Amino acid sequence: MPTIRVHTTQNVTIEYEAASLGNRIVAAILDNLILVAWIGAVVGLTFWIIGRRFGESPAVLVVLGLLIGLPYVFYNLACEVLLNGQSLGKKALNLRVMRLDGTAPRLGDYVLRWLLRAVDINLPGVGPLVAIIVIAAGGKGQRLGDLAAGTTVISLRPRAEMLDTLRTALPPADYQPVFPQAIDLSDHDVALLRQLLSRSLRQDNYVLLNETAVKIKSLLHIESDLSDEEFLRTVLRDHAHLVAAG
Repeated sequence: MPTIRVHTTQNVTIEYEAASLGNRIVAAILDNLILVAWIGAVVGLTFWIIGRRFGESPAVLVVLGLLIGLPYVFYNLACEVLLNGQSLGKKALNLRVMRLDGTAPRLGDYVLRWLLRAVDINLPGVGPLVAIIVIAAGGKGQRLGDLAAGTTVISLRPRAEMLDTLRTALPPADYQPVFPQAIDLSDHDVALLRQLLSRSLRQDNYVLLNETAVKIKSLLHIESDLSDEEFLRTVLRDHAHLVAAG
């Protein structure tokens, strides 16, 4: 699976796994099923309320067209802007849009990706094929909209190399959290933390380990005398316990 390497301003290199073509296709199918369900619900509810006469009223047809057309046109743009780079289909598959420099896309990036959907996804007959070919050939999981916006779609699922770290992060049933602030970490933050911890230990990179610990302490406003490794493992255990308990 291709990876996206991001060099942060703190001189830390982070690897993200690019979303697989199969996962992107499944996410797109889920999004389309959601839209189909919405259209069916709108038409069915309108028919139930008005009956067979709903086609005889121009005003009803205009409202019906708006209720169907606006979500169909703006669904992906609205979801990615409001859900931090995820449509509902992407959220189900743990995928997210990200800029190649590791930062969150700006509004203009989302708009550019959305506009180019007309070419590489929605173009009648060949649109999906164009997207598949460009994604498969590019090596960074980018369709035309991503190439133009400088974005890609990444997988938020932990990579296989991080499984040992994930196992050690699981707390026992009677575990008592040390740092309750750990609950403030997002799923994306936790995935990055696990990746950085795994890499720093695997490569004996104590500079990266320290930089990660300092960043987490700053992010969560924590002071601790624990070693960097033990501190990060404790934060992961705390987060897992607090999420499960909540």
